[in-house]
Parts: sequence; C-alpha cells; structure tokens
Amino acid sequence: MKNTFIPSRENPQWFVIDAEGQKLGRLSTTVAQVLRGKHKACYTPYLDMGDYVIVINAEKIEVSGKKETQKLYRRHSGYPGGLTTETLKAVRARIPERVIEKAVKGMLPKGPLGRQLYTKLKVYKGDAHPHLAQQPETLNMF
Repeated sequence: MKNTFIPSRENPQWFVIDAEGQKLGRLSTTVAQVLRGKHKACYTPYLDMGDYVIVINAEKIEVSGKKETQKLYRRHSGYPGGLTTETLKAVRARIPERVIEKAVKGMLPKGPLGRQLYTKLKVYKGDAHPHLAQQPETLNMF
C-alpha cells in the first residue's frame, strides 16, 4: 500500500514588486503564480503553498492600446438599477490599487482557496509600504 505524500506548509516568503513601467496583464500573471505557489517545487493545486506579494507604485502601471478609455469596471449595489460602470482611467484616478487587485483576483481560483490566497496580496500607491519587518525580497520578473 502506497502512501500519498502531502507537503507540509513552509514559512512563506515576502516579495516586493515595483509596478512602475510594467504591463498590467504581465504583472498580474506573475503575482498570481507567486500567490498560488507555482514557482516552488512543492506546488500542490489544492493547498495554499504560495508566498506574500507586495506591489508598490500601483498608480504607475501601464496598459496598451485604448484600454485606458475602453476597459470597464462594473459593480452593483444590489438595488434595482444599481449598476455602476467606470473606465480604467476613472478607477485609476480614484483608487489605483483596485486595478491590480481586480486583475490578480480574476486569475486566482474561485472558492475558499482563492479567497485565502487573495489575502496575501498587498497593493500600495507610492513606493512606501508598512511591511518592512517581514524583510521582503525584490522579485525580478523579466
């Protein structure tokens, strides 16, 4: 009888990614893979094996083409006629962190595991963040 190997949870690392000059989609896929733990040899699809990711300079993310005016973000209040639609430009002016958060959240698995992984994402406007005590490493993406 064979036993199934289930990896134990290691101490998660903390990574910092500077979003300045990065494309939204490419940055989001990298962040989602690190949150998921796919960069590790002990990756297990149904376990939280990922690391924490801090994204700084969220307001300086780049998009290509006409996405600035054509990409729409929708939310609903729950009341009849409560649909609110905003362009990427409007969301970026109001809450620049939300652009990256929504892009990464859409790439994570749906359900309890995805919600748990999403809590490990920290996005900040500007280059300051309150996680210096965790001694985060810089993640080189490309």
